[in-house]
Amino acid sequence: MTRRYLGRREVADRLNITVGTLDRYSAEGRLPAPDVLVGEGPRAVRGWLPETIDTWNANRPGRGNHKRP
Repeated sequence: MTRRYLGRREVADRLNITVGTLDRYSAEGRLPAPDVLVGEGPRAVRGWLPETIDTWNANRPGRGNHKRP
């Protein structure tokens, strides 16, 4: 069975933020580690499992703790 991972756009959509904000979170070290990397080096594509993002979002401080409808 193929695992489905979320890319940057899907993560941003799931969190209701822009890709720019997601990139800022990443640069600041605020995102969880990706569950998968495809490729090597700085151009590697990162992917997260939906449950990784949902758990992180439910437990992040500040404007986090959002529940998806």
